[in-house]
Amino acid sequence: MKVRDVQLFPKIAGSILAVMLTGAAASAQTQPPANDAVVRITSDLIQLDVVATDRSGKPVLDLRPEEIEIYENGKKQKLSGMTLIAGSRDTAERQPERIAGVAPPPVPVRASSVRRTIALVVDDITLSFESAHYTRLALKRYVDEQMQPGDLVAIIRTGAGIGALQQFTSDKRILYAAIDRVRWNPVGGGGISAFEPISPTPLQIRRSTGDTTVSDEDLAEERNQIRGINDFRGSAFASGTLGALRFIVNGMSELPGRKSVILFSEGFRLTEVDPYGFAAISEILEFMRQVIDEANRRSIVFYTIDARGLQTVGITAADQIIDNSPQAINQILDDRRAVLNETQDSLNYLAVETGGLAIRNTNDLSDGVRKVLEDQSYYLVAYEPDEDTFDPARRKFNRIEIRVSRPGVTARYRSGFFNVAERPRPSGDSIAASMPPERQLARVLASPFAVSGITLRLNAVFGSEARSGSYVRSLLHVNAGDLTFVDDGKGGKKAAIEVMAASFGADGAVVDQLLKGYVITVNPAQLRAFTESGFIYSFVFPVKRPGAYQYRVAIRDQASGKLGSASQFIEVPDIKKDRLTLSGLVIETYSRDQWTRIQADPKQRTETGDPMTDTALRRVRQGRVLTYAAEVYNAKLAAGSTDLVARIRIFRDGKLVLDGSDKPVTAADDPVGHRLSASGAISIGAEMEPGDYVMQVVVTDRLAKTKQQVATQWVQFEVVE
Repeated sequence: MKVRDVQLFPKIAGSILAVMLTGAAASAQTQPPANDAVVRITSDLIQLDVVATDRSGKPVLDLRPEEIEIYENGKKQKLSGMTLIAGSRDTAERQPERIAGVAPPPVPVRASSVRRTIALVVDDITLSFESAHYTRLALKRYVDEQMQPGDLVAIIRTGAGIGALQQFTSDKRILYAAIDRVRWNPVGGGGISAFEPISPTPLQIRRSTGDTTVSDEDLAEERNQIRGINDFRGSAFASGTLGALRFIVNGMSELPGRKSVILFSEGFRLTEVDPYGFAAISEILEFMRQVIDEANRRSIVFYTIDARGLQTVGITAADQIIDNSPQAINQILDDRRAVLNETQDSLNYLAVETGGLAIRNTNDLSDGVRKVLEDQSYYLVAYEPDEDTFDPARRKFNRIEIRVSRPGVTARYRSGFFNVAERPRPSGDSIAASMPPERQLARVLASPFAVSGITLRLNAVFGSEARSGSYVRSLLHVNAGDLTFVDDGKGGKKAAIEVMAASFGADGAVVDQLLKGYVITVNPAQLRAFTESGFIYSFVFPVKRPGAYQYRVAIRDQASGKLGSASQFIEVPDIKKDRLTLSGLVIETYSRDQWTRIQADPKQRTETGDPMTDTALRRVRQGRVLTYAAEVYNAKLAAGSTDLVARIRIFRDGKLVLDGSDKPVTAADDPVGHRLSASGAISIGAEMEPGDYVMQVVVTDRLAKTKQQVATQWVQFEVVE
């Protein structure tokens, strides 16, 4: 493997940024699509999944109706129905045998034969590098050994940073491809290991060097400030996770079979600490309650697996401890213990409130999946609610309690539901061809599951302007070979498409949305080249407030009715806080000869470069030069000059393969220092193995305060032969 750092080129960076990071266009506003949910909680009938287990945790399959009692808000209800749904597989069924090591072709699963619908959700917004590795192993073992005929499965990443969320399928080839995409997400909140290594803070360093002016109160204040910053960042990532889970719940509502979500996560804290050290309940708790209520209404059970395994909170070799006093060591251990307990509590809450299991403190994640799969037998019990059940004047939430009279038997069930009856859903397929085109696009857009009739690659890039504020420019590469071109009556070929795009906020609600139609016309001689290279669709949404967002795009081909979708999670920082900030990264690729000519004559860049395609595809061949450009916001000035340096770092599978040197960033023509250009390049050696990589750009402002000196951005890219 060979990666080589190439010098910065600040003088020509503006040509890229002028194309990519200018002008936040006004967005079109429409109403979000309606939510068509499965009716399980209505004003006429309430149905609940009840799992009964013995003292050893094994399912009990012979309960009688008289052994179950249902209480709503403490009042006993009359049982109107009880049915056992057995989740075990018929022993007569066998998996097809492999021939000469070749997997058999997949067997299509019809809705009538689906027994279990399982969403294996990888929370790559929170997972550390270690957890992502062990999660990937557990997913592969499930597909290899534990998947059964009649299983309809999706492997979904909450971050979905390099493509769309995966669709439900019974095809193991598709699932293996999805597993290959499960990687540590460097844009997420997880580090290399479960606990971030301890590093000395600036005040601790000052005290250790003999500065007697640093008091215990100063250290406590600094600790609270760091905790507050981490809590804010953690809340943004937790919002992204819960927003993805909400989409998943909505998308699963119409799917057949027993519906389960198995969430591999490291959890999130439900409390926040202010700079004065006072703790308060985070807004994340209310968001989680909304997800739980929607899951309960759609009879979807959450099973949570703490992907960290069995953890110790002790000091490790990675920790840099400069204060070895018992008080300081105990504080470190207490902080880590609190993080572990609170994050596990959030996973336990999500599982228990929906009638599932929380698997934690085990290094065998596959065994956790096995326990979940064994937990698929349940009783469907029903009762008719009272007239005041859905009276909002009486209560907001209806608490459910189920008691089993048989000794030694424990029941797990949903905790309850909010007092709003669901409206009936319309009949028909989830994406029916008889729907109007706008409705088809809306259904695809609102679902977390990929529709791949048209192959798309999406990359959303954050930027900011002094006048209009922050925005996100989304670049979508469309495989034109998936479109249907017909004669246009003038000797050319045309394809008509409809595009719907939307941004979803941390609460899962639509923030911005657009719907447009286009006709693409090419002459016959250009058709082949056009369908092979594809084209770029670009749109811009202004960002009214910082936070976590999901950007989604759906495309429909009018002639064939094919649909495609893609999405990306992105965190938008707050420029107004006057902290050093980087825009998203724009990339271009060149041959070595082109790069040599560009350095001699920067004007050749506009003749040979294609930043929009390269930034959307993020694909570079071995032996070429990969360049980046970004804007730097809130750089400090001294005597009218800045003092910025930038560094490129390249990672693969969480391992650092290149750590470049710091190189100066030259200020652009901006006297106030609000918008500067940082850029650089790396040479992708021919020995560099094909695969997925992450380029991190680190900019340091030597004039800023210690805590505000560094800003960073990442971009994922793929190396091909």
